[in-house]
Amino acid sequence: MAPQRGHRDGMEPTDQAGWTPLPHSDEDLKRARSVPDTPQTRAATYRLAWNDEDFMTQRALRPVRLQLELLKTEMVLAERGIRSTVILFGGARIPEPGGEAWAAKNETQKKNLLENSRYYAEARNFAQLCSQHSAMSYYREFVVVTGGGPGVMEAGNRGAADCGAPSIGLNIVLPHEQAPNRYVTPELCFNFHYFAIRKMHFMMRAKAVAVFPGGFGTMDELFETLTLIQTGRMEHVPVLLFGRAFWKRAIDLDFLSEQGTISPGDERLISFVDTAEEAWKIIADFYED
Repeated sequence: MAPQRGHRDGMEPTDQAGWTPLPHSDEDLKRARSVPDTPQTRAATYRLAWNDEDFMTQRALRPVRLQLELLKTEMVLAERGIRSTVILFGGARIPEPGGEAWAAKNETQKKNLLENSRYYAEARNFAQLCSQHSAMSYYREFVVVTGGGPGVMEAGNRGAADCGAPSIGLNIVLPHEQAPNRYVTPELCFNFHYFAIRKMHFMMRAKAVAVFPGGFGTMDELFETLTLIQTGRMEHVPVLLFGRAFWKRAIDLDFLSEQGTISPGDERLISFVDTAEEAWKIIADFYED
């Protein structure tokens, strides 16, 4: 009987979904690495195209890279059986209670950042509540996801870790703040080049969006969420703004409504909360059925 070959990683040759009579890419990669060292095999043109960084990072390959960034995270989350998430957005500069306001440029900023450290504590508490509920579904529903960085993001991943629950971190390559915090589940820690694809992964499984005080990045994430819901491009999910005093001053939705630049009732897309318990009750009531 002829030997069977060409099967995919981790699959038996008899698995019809994974079997192919042609050699799989991982097999050819091993073969390509074992060829004799000659001027021809050292040439860039000889490299397998998908294993050639110089080729894959060319500007003309941007559509391919976009697709790969979408596929990689999607495939890993699907393999883990993760069906829904709770997003925690918020400032990278907000310190842990008792920590240092490392990003402060003056005493006023330092004072405010230290006062806002209570939101680190609330984010951690909120992530614990989400994770306790997630355990009931064997961590398939309401899995905590953050941007994977410091501040509020760290608090979210930390709250999940407190419960022994997995949590997701969606990092992005930046000139600063690019290292993932140590509380992200390593196997669910992703890194992105494209903001657009990263945002898609935030929203694709979101059952709730919790937004803590933050800066431009947090504002961007908040308004993209609201735009998707307002325009019907995303189902209505709870959007929870932690810190009434902060957000009432940062965003004047009543003014926008008075000016006619948003529709009457659009302000009801948002729920203002101050505590983790208050936020979780809104989510629990929303998904009561």
